[in-house]
Parts: sequence; C-alpha cells; structure tokens
Amino acid sequence: MSDADIKMVTAIVRPDKLGDVKQGLAEVGAPSLTVTNVSGRGSQPAKKGQWRGEEYVVDLHQKVKIECVVADIPADDVVDAIAEAAHTGEPGDGKIFVLPVDEAVQVRTGAEGTEAV
Repeated sequence: MSDADIKMVTAIVRPDKLGDVKQGLAEVGAPSLTVTNVSGRGSQPAKKGQWRGEEYVVDLHQKVKIECVVADIPADDVVDAIAEAAHTGEPGDGKIFVLPVDEAVQVRTGAEGTEAV
C-alpha cells in the first residue's frame, strides 16, 4: 500500500449524532477519530430570537467536526458509515469531505506512511 492510499475523512455533523457516528465508525473498523466543536452555516436556515426585547439572528449553528484518517479501510466505507449514522433528513445534517494525505508520521515511534496510521 502506498502513501497515496492514506485518506482523511472530515465530517461536519449535528452534535447529537456524534454517538451514532462513533458507533458506526467502530462497526466498519475505523474507531480512531478526532472531534472538534465548531460552528458554521450552510443550507440550514438562520434562527431568529429575542433577548431583553431585542431581536437577534443566529446564523452560525453548533456542529462537531469529526476527522478520521484511514489507510487499511476504504474511505468509502467510512463515508457510508458517517452518512448513515448522521442522517436525519432535515437541513443541517452536515457534509463529508475526503482528502488525500501526503504523509503521516507517528510521533512516538517515528513510523511513517501507512504504518503511522
């Protein structure tokens, strides 16, 4: 397997779907992940509210970003697992991106390439 076979799958999903996504990834053999709390906007509509008589608009929605680097598991399997676990059918379900990884190095051992993943 060459280093070109290392992929990073990045998903932006609803925070309440994180548990389902973690389980789905574990089931396809990709339990390693990094999770970051993020906010952003896409096709999900803005929310309007009032606070102390003033109207305000919330157009940045709270999401979680999940990053999963794989070498020995097809990225398509990871994408399918995330998409299935995060799906609600409503606007704001999220997005998934697949990127090539040029190099990987494990800090502890110095292993490189697919051995580092």
